[in-house]
Amino acid sequence: MPIANAWPTLLNTQWQTQKKGVAVVNASISGDTTAQALARLPALLKQHQPRWVLVELGNDGLRGFPAANIEQDLAKIITLVKQANAQPLLMQVRLPTNYGRRYTESFSNIYPKLAEQFALPLLPFFMEQVYLKPEWMMEDGIHPTRDAQPFIADWMAKQLEPLVNHES
Repeated sequence: MPIANAWPTLLNTQWQTQKKGVAVVNASISGDTTAQALARLPALLKQHQPRWVLVELGNDGLRGFPAANIEQDLAKIITLVKQANAQPLLMQVRLPTNYGRRYTESFSNIYPKLAEQFALPLLPFFMEQVYLKPEWMMEDGIHPTRDAQPFIADWMAKQLEPLVNHES
């Protein structure tokens, strides 16, 4: 999907049009693991000097990586964001049920645990709304289609707007 059609770009356009004073930078790379994101993060923080960072990672879970490793990497990401004087915003991520109950639960429990540990807001997983419309899902059953992106951008705006101070 072209980046111009992805929800972060749509959200940025929406906020720029509304003069919210917040730019959305999409630093994600499809398929990135927490370790890969962690390796790229210091340079991104230095380059963009964000006020807020949405932490929304879950590909490790799709690859069956140990939940403890994912949790450690996410904790390091959150710590780096805080050290850069930015506010981390953590999003719950869930796995498809075919990964087994024990693994999906241990994976899902990472996010509320980190939110409590670091006193962070925990945003609900945006895909739970997208899954309700099969036509919004790619054939892989994991990724949302281009048609879902405007909905996701609007949904994310509703979740993020109360958390970001547009005046600072």
